[in-house]
Parts: sequence; C-alpha cells; structure tokens
Amino acid sequence: MPPHPTTVIRHAREHLAKCSLTPLHGRPEITFLRARGDFRFDATGFVLLMVDAPVLARSDAGHPLLLLDGTWRHLPALLRRLDGTPIPRSLPREIRTAYPRSSKIYEDPRAGLASVEALYLARRILGDDDPELLSAYHWREEFLAQPALRAIS
Repeated sequence: MPPHPTTVIRHAREHLAKCSLTPLHGRPEITFLRARGDFRFDATGFVLLMVDAPVLARSDAGHPLLLLDGTWRHLPALLRRLDGTPIPRSLPREIRTAYPRSSKIYEDPRAGLASVEALYLARRILGDDDPELLSAYHWREEFLAQPALRAIS
C-alpha cells in the first residue's frame, strides 16, 4: 500500500525544535502548512483527527488525513481556520502517550497523544503501518510496547 497522504497544519507559535513531527519534513506523502496571518484551509473530505469523535476505522482509508499540530490550548484557534466539512475521527482511547507531559498550566486530554504518535497510529489503523514514522521519536520503544497497540493491526 502506498503511504497515506497527510496534511499537517501547525499553529504559528508551535516550536519546530520541540515538535515530534519535525524529523518527518521532506517525506513526500506529508504536507506541512503553517497557520499564519489569514491562513484558511478547505478540510472537506479530510479525516480530521480530534478527541471525542467517532473512532477511526480502516473504512476511512479512502480519505487523506489532517492533523492539527500545536499545544492543546491552541487547538480552538486552528479549528477556526478550517473551512468545509472534514470527517472528524478519534483514535482508540486505550492507547496512551509515551511522551512525559509536564505542563503546570494546562491539562492535556487523557486521550491526547504526541503528534507523531497520533500520525503513526492513524496510519496503522488505515492499513499503512510504517514504524519509520517513529524512527527519531525518543519515546518510540515505550509507545510501541503498549499491549493495546499491539492488538491493532
């Protein structure tokens, strides 16, 4: 199966040096966009990964992925930049992030994953299991060792 087309929209204040997706720049199936100024994006037909949406399934594989990349507090601002009708989907709640969260100001959703974890899991569910997406991720082994993740094929 060819790599699943993915668009990543980053909040203008997202720190590229800290972003888990930065090592994936240059991959031909991933388009990175920066939400600056009057940026708008027509999300019609894209599977938009969100918390509290119907769970992503293999049957969603005919649609490109859309990931919004930024801190959880910036998510509403990114959503306001989307036009059209995306297909909201969530990832299985039993999968937990391996990223050690440390915010003392904002609480992350329990079901929230690091961006690279979310991308890997979504593509795996869609039939495109590519562990190379996690090759530069510091917490790769901890993330992949989850029994719940091994159950997803």
